[in-house]
Amino acid sequence: MPSFIHFLVVLGLAAIPAIIWLIFFLREDTHPEPRGEIIKTFFFGALISVPVLALQVVFQKALPESFNNIIFIVIGLALIEETFKFAAAYLAIGHDRAFEEPIDAMIYMIVAALGFATVENFFITWSNLPLASYSGILTTLSTLGLRFVGATLLHALASGALGYYWALTHFEHMRHREGFGVLFATTIHAVFNLLMYQFQDTQILYPTLFLVVAAAIILTDFEKLKRAEASNSPPFSQT
Repeated sequence: MPSFIHFLVVLGLAAIPAIIWLIFFLREDTHPEPRGEIIKTFFFGALISVPVLALQVVFQKALPESFNNIIFIVIGLALIEETFKFAAAYLAIGHDRAFEEPIDAMIYMIVAALGFATVENFFITWSNLPLASYSGILTTLSTLGLRFVGATLLHALASGALGYYWALTHFEHMRHREGFGVLFATTIHAVFNLLMYQFQDTQILYPTLFLVVAAAIILTDFEKLKRAEASNSPPFSQT
């Protein structure tokens, strides 16, 4: 397979999980966002993966060789990702006129996270699909299927949780709530990764159940914002 066509195939496959979740979460927005702002935020989320990868490498190399506290390492890596995903969304839309409703904070955070997840999916797909072979395609589709209900969804949920607290700060001027949001998102991210590390392929049920609980929380947050916005009531009254 020519390298450019291979690149396009891998990119297209890697984007599928993110696009499906993007369509799902965009339906939560009662006032759809401009398409251009969605694309820009998605791109910013993808672009931020470069410094994230570099910083994560530096973080791990800075640890002593004898250091093997997996909990500390997982939390550190998750904190880097969640902080930079927030930075991507903030830089893309934080001062834009399209950022005008509380629910927008959750939407744009999820969009940035899915851009980030697409880059992760790209590199994993590239490594699993070196050639257009039948076995390579099956391995790739299987991996992407697992990432669709696992890592890709995790990114969206963790960032959606952060977006809820960003809305508190931006629209109700509750100070430093986005900082709590980063910590909450990091907790979601780290717990999932620790569950995956602990059970690996033996008990995928536990990480999956954890994501179900996280999804219920995020969808509840969406409903809170929509109800508060519809009634113009605290904590999101815009007066």
